[in-house]
Amino acid sequence: MDDDALLAEQRAYYRAGAAEYDRPYAEYEALQDLLAVVDDLPIAGDVLELACGTGQWTSRLAARARSVTAVDAATEVLAIARARTASPSVQFLAADLFEWRPPRRYDTVFFAFWLSHVPPARLSDFWNTVAAALAPGGKAIFIDDGPAAAAYEEVLADQPAPAALRRLDDGSQYRIVKVFHHPQTLTDDLTALGWSARIRTMAGNFVGIAEPPTTAGRGNGRATVG
Repeated sequence: MDDDALLAEQRAYYRAGAAEYDRPYAEYEALQDLLAVVDDLPIAGDVLELACGTGQWTSRLAARARSVTAVDAATEVLAIARARTASPSVQFLAADLFEWRPPRRYDTVFFAFWLSHVPPARLSDFWNTVAAALAPGGKAIFIDDGPAAAAYEEVLADQPAPAALRRLDDGSQYRIVKVFHHPQTLTDDLTALGWSARIRTMAGNFVGIAEPPTTAGRGNGRATVG
């Protein structure tokens, strides 16, 4: 696909920047508030965490779950996640989320600040993968940046997907996919795919809970924005 090179650069950014990954969590109180939101979300049973990064969310998920399978494409951030997560119920896995397919089903699929890195052309396939990973009655729970976050990014034009430029301490720079989803537009997209979703805003971010289409009700999703 046309966005392959952009996604390769995105993976390279997160591998090279693993040591800098946690900095925003230390600097921004809003991110600490978001981490605490996990305690109020319907995290249950066996959890699949996509794009787990350095494990900022993983231990909080493990405290609520029977088990957590945490997946990321960057082995460098996974090494940090393993070091900070002591729970024996957590398994870490290195895999490209655009290629990997879960071998089993889970009660919860969770992803924080990952949806904005999925190119629009791959969004439908991504949600199909999430749906296939969910056990009957399971839920997808997701957290990400809203449109206001664009003011803090160096947004790039004329790219194969919405993109931003990120710089690391060593001066290197990388393009990443960055889609600033509006909660209502995302809700409409999920509804069109047959999902039932509730998305609420929190400062400049949003928190969503979604249930996949059923065989009988595919294409008849309902959704609300809070």
